[in-house]
Amino acid sequence: MQSITGFKSGKYTRPEIAVLVLLRLAIGWHLLYEGVVKIADPQWTSAYFLRDSKWILSEFSEWILANDSVLQVVNVMNSWGLTAIGIGLILGLFTRAASVAGALLLLLYYLNSPPLIGLEYSVPTEGNNLIINKTLIEAICLVALAVFPSGRFLGMDSLLWKDREADKEND
Repeated sequence: MQSITGFKSGKYTRPEIAVLVLLRLAIGWHLLYEGVVKIADPQWTSAYFLRDSKWILSEFSEWILANDSVLQVVNVMNSWGLTAIGIGLILGLFTRAASVAGALLLLLYYLNSPPLIGLEYSVPTEGNNLIINKTLIEAICLVALAVFPSGRFLGMDSLLWKDREADKEND
């Protein structure tokens, strides 16, 4: 069965595909924008976030802050990583890798400042969260995008997979 996206599947309905594409584009835009804003601001640094780190990654954050060259690498990796992940999701290119990388990055953010009882942060949070926050939800959504072939739906992954499927048919 041929769908409107060129992906051969009888498993996904148009509404399911639309929701996956919308989710991929929304998260892609969010991560791309966050990365570009950081790149565009020469004063931006992850030091403020790392100083406010609580819980199991606080010692690791202190180590990063104590080493200026490591902090600079973290700043570059964070801003350009967000940008690259966002571009991959928006274009539907290497979507599985972008989704996994994004989920891991967001999980690092979450583990630095989880919404747990007894942890107080100097930066106010959005809403009242306990255990689950928007960072964790977005990471879980990225895992969902990684397990579904969401880049094959209105994405450049469909071009990559089309070549692979043609090679399999020729073998």
